[in-house]
Amino acid sequence: MKIKTREGREIELKQDKVDSLRMQLPGRVILPGDTGYEESRSVWNGMIDRRPSIVARCLGSADVITCVRFAHDNDLLLCIKGGGHNIAGLATADGALMLDMSLMRGVWVDTQQKIAHAQAGCLLGDVDRETQVYGLAAVLGFVSLTGIAGLTLGGGFGYLTRRWGWTADNVAGMDVVTADARLVRASNEENPDLFWALRGGGGNFGVVTGIDYALYSVGPEIVGGVVAWPATEAPKVLELYRTLAETAPPELTLALLMRPAPPAPWLPKDRHGTPIVALLACYTGNPAEGEKAVAPIKSFGSPIGDILVRRPYAQMQSLLDATQPKGRRYYWKSEYLPRIDPDLCEKVQVHASRIRSPHSAVILFQIGGALNRLGEEISPVGNRDARYVLNVASAWEQPGEDGANITWAGEAWNDMKVFSTGGTYINFLTEDEGPERTKTALGKALHRLAQVKKRWDPDNMFRTNHNIKPV
Repeated sequence: MKIKTREGREIELKQDKVDSLRMQLPGRVILPGDTGYEESRSVWNGMIDRRPSIVARCLGSADVITCVRFAHDNDLLLCIKGGGHNIAGLATADGALMLDMSLMRGVWVDTQQKIAHAQAGCLLGDVDRETQVYGLAAVLGFVSLTGIAGLTLGGGFGYLTRRWGWTADNVAGMDVVTADARLVRASNEENPDLFWALRGGGGNFGVVTGIDYALYSVGPEIVGGVVAWPATEAPKVLELYRTLAETAPPELTLALLMRPAPPAPWLPKDRHGTPIVALLACYTGNPAEGEKAVAPIKSFGSPIGDILVRRPYAQMQSLLDATQPKGRRYYWKSEYLPRIDPDLCEKVQVHASRIRSPHSAVILFQIGGALNRLGEEISPVGNRDARYVLNVASAWEQPGEDGANITWAGEAWNDMKVFSTGGTYINFLTEDEGPERTKTALGKALHRLAQVKKRWDPDNMFRTNHNIKPV
């Protein structure tokens, strides 16, 4: 069978070697044409259509060790799929050996130490479901179908970031299979250089098979949801967002969205597809205090829809899932912001009015708080001056619509990036954004990351990512 080397050269892999790999793995080894191949190779972003030569469905660290050794010994291109939710499609590569980790979804909660031990194939919802049994939560993202590994290795932010920092700031340790097929522990006490690099430097240093997250008392009931107004109210709603966010307690996280109204049951049918502005709010402290905190939002103007209520935290974590279905075509442009400038608010309205698809949005996420109190050297995710995230999120259905939607996102980003801190979120980089954008995301940490790469992966085995070459 045809397969690629690490350098991208196509070679013939003899059948006896494929058979040998099959015999060593209790999980399935899947080839093109086999049942399950299309499911395993597919990822969330429908724009990504790549075909690995072999898919190995790993069941645990031992399987990962076997696959890494097999790739090393045969000089094969290797890619790793956790949740497959990365917008650049980093989970897959043409002609590669893919490690499909999606069956590794165990979560164990230590209530005494307040730690969740999660296998690397977990989705955010897997962790939330188990931790919320005990009224605990990890600092994760906004969409429950996102994989924990990609989120965490790229930094990660969500509703709890204002209270406790980046997702990566709240990792206690990781289990990692290295380029020479060893299972090692990465923590502040063991292999601290590797631990530092993994918290923001992406999948450049090994295959993470398990992550230990610090847990905090959250829920089960919180106050959260969305209030929407017609886009004609956007100037006033943006000003409300700007002023509320500046004084909001850390328990309250706010996001603003401008987009065509989705066909959601909580919005009037005659409003579906019409331009709206919406505030997303999540208060994770005492619910009674939360109701007071969100009262100015609920009482503002004349909303066309309001589902900002008491609800389970786990439900809040999945509230946006329906807006991000697998298989849709996605293209984003993103920047970190130090503040919400009034001039930016005007541009948000202008570019939202030019949206080309019913699924696209301009979004402002609030993240300022705990992450700003830590030093840049803590982890390569850095960007400790960021207080908001601007995401120009283009999404559409048909390949023939690619050009118009990508152009809209690029033009909006070009017009608004002047408000940036100078940094960007590495997990939001698309496949056409090269080394310069990786440098923008990682900044001063890039040189140190390259040194760690030289120690742990000198031959650049782990390269199907926002790659950092060893120096």
